[in-house]
Amino acid sequence: MSKLIFSGPLSLRLRSLSTLSRIALATSIRHATGRRMAPDWDISLETGIRFVRHQFTDAMTGMSIERGRLLFDSIEPRSDDVYDVTTEESTSPTGHWYHPAKRKSDAVLLYFHGGGYAFHGKVSRRFAAMLAHHVGASVFAPDYRLTPEHPHPAQADDALAAWTHLTGLVPPERIAIIGDSAGGHMGLMLLQTLKKHGAPQPAVCVGLCPWTDIDNHSPSMRDNDRYDLVQGWMAQMFGEWLDPQGKYGREALSPVFQDYAGLAPIYLQVGGREVLRDMVIEFAQAQKANRADITLDVWDDMPHEFQAYDSLKASSAMALKRLVKTVHAHVDKADALQPEAGITRVSV
Repeated sequence: MSKLIFSGPLSLRLRSLSTLSRIALATSIRHATGRRMAPDWDISLETGIRFVRHQFTDAMTGMSIERGRLLFDSIEPRSDDVYDVTTEESTSPTGHWYHPAKRKSDAVLLYFHGGGYAFHGKVSRRFAAMLAHHVGASVFAPDYRLTPEHPHPAQADDALAAWTHLTGLVPPERIAIIGDSAGGHMGLMLLQTLKKHGAPQPAVCVGLCPWTDIDNHSPSMRDNDRYDLVQGWMAQMFGEWLDPQGKYGREALSPVFQDYAGLAPIYLQVGGREVLRDMVIEFAQAQKANRADITLDVWDDMPHEFQAYDSLKASSAMALKRLVKTVHAHVDKADALQPEAGITRVSV
């Protein structure tokens, strides 16, 4: 976290700034007295994680979801990385295009943002620009409908609409689907929708810290609460908002219960200290058994959504480079991704 971007009502900006200042002071004291969240995390990283966790908690429990979204956006922590990207609004379907000044790939990225299907923060727009800049490809990011106002199948319908729009512009073999967190869930479930309709698959599907099980109770959902900016109870609530009263059911809406054999190649990244870790590993292992084309890289020292730190953290920078290599390998027929030191890999 190098700088702060403020937006929205002044009362929420002041509230968030007060919260951040309090957390920063408390974290500094913890580090000075040898009580770090993790031994290899600095004050800035720990402060940022604790702050985002607090913002999510307030936004989901202390106010209406509409006001909660404003609170979450009132302060946006950013790295100093500069993305040479222009933005273009789309009205049908609604969303935004992000065009890099320097093109390095023939790919077009279909990006589904994270936020538990309930939030579409400014941080997600920053994430889309980051992808366009690093991959060197245009990104289309749809403004899909959010829960709890719009439960399933709204998001699945919007994902298919975005795909249909994009394939009207470029062939499927040039499209790479990328989603983070809930967006990763969205991308993986879109592959199943395309399979159901007998439609072509994209060149590759990339899941960054993807949500692969909407009602998971694995150990990391509890044990990694102390490290992560997303908590286990939050993931449970997001699942309830997506599928109220279990109308469709866990197995129908969770990628871990689907079969991805014969579908697009899948590349996944996950942090070893995030609550979703175990479910992502379980998903990769299940698809390995199904003989799907899947690769998983695990950065043991990282929390959820760690790619957003970009150049601030060595693991984040490496993750982005491997994401870029993956897209270029599948769309531009560049060299395939190879194992690297410092990464735990599960692959077929």
